Amino acid sequence: MSITKQLEKKINKEQKTGNVKSAIELCQIGLQDDPTNADLHVRLGDLYLQWHLDIYNSCQYIDEAITEYQRALETYIDSAEIYFKIGQAHYFKGDLDKAINYLDMSISKNDKLGKAYYLLAETYTKKARFLEASMNAKKAIKSMPLRNSCAHFLLSNLYNVSSARSFKNWVLAKFELILSVLTLPFDKIALGNVAKTLSYVKFFPMLVKGAFLFQTNKLNEALDVYNEAVEKAPGFLPMYCLLGDIYRSLGQFEDAITEYKMAIWLDGLNIPAYRHLCQAYEEQGDYDSAVEIYEKLIQIMPNMPDVHSNLANILYVKGDIDGAISHFQTAVTLNPKKQWTSVVNQTLGFVYQETKQDLNAAISSYQSAYLQTPKDIDIYINLGSAFYDKEDIENALQVYRNALDLDPENAKIHCNLGFLYWGKGDIDEALKEYQLAIDYDPSYDIAYNNMGVIYLDDLGRVRQAIDLFKKSVECNPNYALAHFNLARAISITGDKIEAAKLYQIAQDINKITNEIDPQDIVDKINDLFN
Repeated sequence: MSITKQLEKKINKEQKTGNVKSAIELCQIGLQDDPTNADLHVRLGDLYLQWHLDIYNSCQYIDEAITEYQRALETYIDSAEIYFKIGQAHYFKGDLDKAINYLDMSISKNDKLGKAYYLLAETYTKKARFLEASMNAKKAIKSMPLRNSCAHFLLSNLYNVSSARSFKNWVLAKFELILSVLTLPFDKIALGNVAKTLSYVKFFPMLVKGAFLFQTNKLNEALDVYNEAVEKAPGFLPMYCLLGDIYRSLGQFEDAITEYKMAIWLDGLNIPAYRHLCQAYEEQGDYDSAVEIYEKLIQIMPNMPDVHSNLANILYVKGDIDGAISHFQTAVTLNPKKQWTSVVNQTLGFVYQETKQDLNAAISSYQSAYLQTPKDIDIYINLGSAFYDKEDIENALQVYRNALDLDPENAKIHCNLGFLYWGKGDIDEALKEYQLAIDYDPSYDIAYNNMGVIYLDDLGRVRQAIDLFKKSVECNPNYALAHFNLARAISITGDKIEAAKLYQIAQDINKITNEIDPQDIVDKINDLFN
């Protein structure tokens, strides 16, 4: 049941002149006369698919293509070619599992059908199943050694995303790219892809215009430019990420997510699109979806340390502390830059110290950070804090003294030293350090408060204590503990009304800051009038 030569000639003529709609109408007329003509159904399916894939056409004809192929399959039940065409149609529809089923069926009918292996490779790539993708790409090349530039190019990309794993993969990626170029003249699909890419050159001025509008914060105008470009060429990949970025800037996260997903659909190895999609989910507060995409991105490129670190941060926020620690450790192991790795080690140390209460692990992490960046003052502060929590006062003192060698005028370190000396009972040294902290930072509220407590509770010098507490409150009006201590000091002078007012202020602030046990404030207020 072949197509008559005269009808085929007319269809070809319309198709070659770009009038796909007329070619479709001719097929439909032919099928009215011969409704069981399988070859005509196949041809009509091909035309629907061509029309569907036309970048300048926004209509959807993929279901019509599938219907026509299935009608043809009723006649050619063992046709590997038709099974391939149905699988291809499902691939473009986005129904990847059905695509795999039909492509596998096609190969079962003809295990030499290289284009079926190649499309399977592309399908598995979209599903992030990269081992199966590589295997099928290699089978495609084996089946058609000179006519599979596309398969070589896909393999090159697959090796590229895993190139961090070994130098061998990096070399293989370059080798496959060279083979892709050498076999390009023999691969019609690859030539078509190149032609399609070159056709996008006409949209370059729109890209430049949109980028300028975006940079000058004319977001809505940039949005109009990019949307116009996408309408004219729905398959133009760069536009989708750019659109997503603008939508994110406008706070329209659902629209941004849709655009990033479209970019990923067009290119399953589009790493920037995955990254931006993760960021959009984070900014939206959808941490579960962000985790899912980060995990998929790690499947694609498992050796990107920043991705592991970002995922760890989200897992920490979600309360998955062990998962966060695991990914922080992986990020540290990958060790791209000393400064960056030091920051991750410090974050890991904080998680161990504050959440896991594993002080030895925290100290180890901070010490690892020190080895990376020995001049980072924050490391000394964190390490000293961990030693203090461990009740290892001598090591904590030594760490802070070492820090002063790097930054002798660091008020926070002097304040921390004052706290340690105070804890040891060395009041004189504590007061010296607090005074130095104040000298180097006259607005240091904590130093004033702690110094006031020493004068009040250890030395009994109430007036000096009151002056220090007032200075602390002046520096930070929202410091509940300073108000509380000022109230304590004033109550000793006998001014119960003023003390009660200050306790009330401390109580109000403490509802937000949670610095003090609320019952302590209540008890102090009750004691005033008992």
